[in-house]
Amino acid sequence: MRAQRGRIARRGGWAGGALLAAAAMAAAGCSSSSSSSGSTQPAAPAGSANGGYGAASSSAPATAAAAAVKAGTSTRGAILTDATGRALYLFEKDTGGKSACYGACAQGWPPLLTTGTPAAGAGVSMSLLGTVKRTDGTVQVTYAGHPLYYFVQDTKPGDIKGEGAQAFGAGWDLVSPAGKKIEKPGS
Repeated sequence: MRAQRGRIARRGGWAGGALLAAAAMAAAGCSSSSSSSGSTQPAAPAGSANGGYGAASSSAPATAAAAAVKAGTSTRGAILTDATGRALYLFEKDTGGKSACYGACAQGWPPLLTTGTPAAGAGVSMSLLGTVKRTDGTVQVTYAGHPLYYFVQDTKPGDIKGEGAQAFGAGWDLVSPAGKKIEKPGS
């Protein structure tokens, strides 16, 4: 394990942090109710405003543009995605439009960050898009008042491995273009 941590630490950046977070979550017995088979290293969503997955921290890559949110399709129906088709989630523990996901939570469920006014893509209502300032000063995209997040095990467009997960004290759900949470059948 020490040798693995050394390799991860030398990688640096968000990928090393994501691997370390995944290892820590596995060691802590964190699990989701999704049917993912094994842990894979997440690929950064190209073109995302926060430069890819990663907690809102000083190690996150610099942002270059405003985030875009659009409607996509999944086995659960129409969902919110980023500009590249990566699924976006809400955290049931968030209240009053403020994020309750920091530290290890934000490493497993990175916030969708923006440097400007988020853009509404196809199927998304601009009137439901907004932002909220996080405790570290970064700006997170919201939709219908829900702060939006990625899930690190969603490695490509179409993945929804975080849907219905229970982690960090509450549930994680996909978001519909109407701004409502999409419940996993049987929840």
